Amino acid sequence: MDWVDLRSDTVTRPTPAMRASMLDAPVGDDVYGEDPTVNALQQRVAADLGFEAALFVPSGTQSNLLALMSHCERGDEYLVGMDAHTYKFEGGGAAVLGSIQPQPIVQDADGSLPLDRVAPAIKPVDPHFARTRLLALENTWHGRVLPADYLRAAHDFARERGLALHLDGARLYNAAVASGVAAREITRHFDSVSVCLSKGLGAPVGSVLAGSAELVDKARRWRKVAGGGWRQAGMLAAAGLHALDHHVARLADDHARAAALAARLAQVSGLRVLGQHTNMVFVEVPAERLRELDVHLQRSRIRISIGYLPTLRLVTHLDVDDAGVERTAQAFAGFFGSVV
Repeated sequence: MDWVDLRSDTVTRPTPAMRASMLDAPVGDDVYGEDPTVNALQQRVAADLGFEAALFVPSGTQSNLLALMSHCERGDEYLVGMDAHTYKFEGGGAAVLGSIQPQPIVQDADGSLPLDRVAPAIKPVDPHFARTRLLALENTWHGRVLPADYLRAAHDFARERGLALHLDGARLYNAAVASGVAAREITRHFDSVSVCLSKGLGAPVGSVLAGSAELVDKARRWRKVAGGGWRQAGMLAAAGLHALDHHVARLADDHARAAALAARLAQVSGLRVLGQHTNMVFVEVPAERLRELDVHLQRSRIRISIGYLPTLRLVTHLDVDDAGVERTAQAFAGFFGSVV
């Protein structure tokens, strides 16, 4: 029996068709700019999202780091959500490697940074303070899609105050599919965007940073400094191109399965469904039963991320089918002694 892995959409495996596209990809040395498949991917993402240029990099963490280091200089500051990935889950890279100070701001429940909280966090021009240069947003955030009117307001706010605007769009295409719009309708508000290919899109590795030609030139240098220059990366870029061609629209299937899973789990007594957003379901279980639940699910060959907090996140993706949703619902019901 195959595992049902709901820890994250990063656990997806390349489909047979994706593997075939990787095998046939023409390659060259990307550090010299000579890999035709990498170049094709970069041109595709830049065109699709409405930017001048793009850069293929190994990870979303590096993509965000390169954006921050290209927008900011040593001693500058970026404004970011208190629970944003770039601030909380990327090893403090902006501060450690870029000497860029983060100014975290408490987010609203939908993931937005209230602009009336952002405004007083902008530092005056004074040698006592770091120079505020950048506002960084995240979409989706915990599966939540930032509202379109908020994106417009954030864009206008940043322009009025001379700030650049960066989007951690690791799950940009989930947001676009859930909103029923092209991805560029979201990214048009930003100066740069990082897009992950290895989450819901199902590529084995890689993210793309898009922005102006000047910003991408800076990012390319910082990528080399950070050890991210790679050679015959076209085989990986081919997976990304395949994902963009074949795996974007199907994200709606992941959203539907997450909704179905949330509905089934809502029937389980002893378990509380906190919410479902795009491809993520959040549930709460008694903290004292977490370890026991983990053992029970493992016996049913179901993996979820269980730590010390009672809130659990279950993430659907292209390797989770209807049968996997059903098995998960039954396993939770069996643990709590319910019938669904």
